[in-house]
Amino acid sequence: MTESSKPVRVRFAPSPTGRTHLGSGRTALYNYLLARQTGGTFILRIEDTDQKRFVEGAEEELMEGLRWLGLDWDEGPDKGGENAPYRQTERREIYAKYARQLVEGGHAYYCFCAAKDEDGETAKGTRQQHRDICPTRELGLAEADQRSLSLMQSGVTSQSKTPRWTITSWSSQMGCRFIIWRWWSMTT
Repeated sequence: MTESSKPVRVRFAPSPTGRTHLGSGRTALYNYLLARQTGGTFILRIEDTDQKRFVEGAEEELMEGLRWLGLDWDEGPDKGGENAPYRQTERREIYAKYARQLVEGGHAYYCFCAAKDEDGETAKGTRQQHRDICPTRELGLAEADQRSLSLMQSGVTSQSKTPRWTITSWSSQMGCRFIIWRWWSMTT
């Protein structure tokens, strides 16, 4: 470690959606080497939010592959650490808390618009147009809460192709909206 280097915290965040590939190994190696060079921390975080593409056993295979490469992480789903949990689906409550704070502060809003129309086509219109015409953007918090609760209780399955609602934030600097929270059927 050089005198001017500070320990860094780096992460490798693969999605368990299939077999581990060379590009993943390269990314993990770069992060691992940087952490070791600076006396820092190498973190394994599993991006398991894409449940439609989730492959059973892929997480274990990924860990086995990293170990085969000689890459050992300091924090991760199997080791724990000060910022646990390390699977994204296990962090939902944390993210929901902050998404809620953004809505309550007027920095985000619930959107109940479909991402696709009845024919399965992507909804027409630019992001700017959607922001201006979103019919639920001005819903009061109590009404938005009631609507989202009603949708969560309606028995939607994770096979749904469009989210039932999102929490969206608008960036005037970037000229687009960001979906910061999506509810499908994976609520806690």
